[in-house]
Amino acid sequence: MWGGTWIAGRIIAQEVAAPLAVASLRFVLAGLVVAAFAVSSGRRLPLPAGRQEWGVMAALAFTGVFLYGLCFFYGLQHLAAGRGALVVALNPVMVALLAWLFGQEKMSVAKGLGIAIAMAGCLTVIGNGDPFALLQGSVGPGEWLILGCALSWASYTFIGRRVSQTLPALAVTLYASLLGALFLGIAAVFQGDIAPAEWSLRVWASMGFLAIFGTAMAYTWFTSAVHQIGVARASVFINLVPVFAVLQAAVLLDERLGLSVLAGGLLVIAGVWLTSYRKETT
Repeated sequence: MWGGTWIAGRIIAQEVAAPLAVASLRFVLAGLVVAAFAVSSGRRLPLPAGRQEWGVMAALAFTGVFLYGLCFFYGLQHLAAGRGALVVALNPVMVALLAWLFGQEKMSVAKGLGIAIAMAGCLTVIGNGDPFALLQGSVGPGEWLILGCALSWASYTFIGRRVSQTLPALAVTLYASLLGALFLGIAAVFQGDIAPAEWSLRVWASMGFLAIFGTAMAYTWFTSAVHQIGVARASVFINLVPVFAVLQAAVLLDERLGLSVLAGGLLVIAGVWLTSYRKETT
């Protein structure tokens, strides 16, 4: 489902010049779907307890919804869906780096080597086959924005491990979605050019896919997975996102990535596997 979000996002980014209103509606709809499911299944959705928990929830909404949505849609105005997804495969490495920087996990030789390999692969993908493009200043805004996606999602994952211990996954998805929709809605008002009547059926269908499958279901399942198997092991499965994104982009958008870019993507995945291997075997 998350692989498919890159295809839906690319369609919206190409057809809507000011996509923040679409992003906001995506998370409003996602919140309604989560709330309806909770009510129909008789599940409780407790409110965050106290100012600190609300602060964590706002941080989740800001990083994983607002910043991610901003970088996601504007990045996809410049980059192909498959290439963007390959960059975001770096997420687990960023999570491991954050865990090390904040003293929550130790840095081993294997993990350090994996991070180096993944970074080399990421630079190759960003540089469209040239790992030194970033140093030469030939990387455009699209690449920087997709890197922002990876950083904001890593932050969301890292922050989410705290609140997932005290709130059910459905509640986390609901409150983060609605708060994030509010942030995006405010930004959309300042941005202007909000014209839902002019959106094509493809845009509405893509937004529906993003809301129901890419947010309501996938965010909830991922938050639940973080609670059950831990942030590092859950993040490993994000390696499958670029695989499915590249395959779906080839079929649905007729995208073809060069061999050097695909090789860079394989380096990213190999580096992430090496970074996370110790977690899988302990």
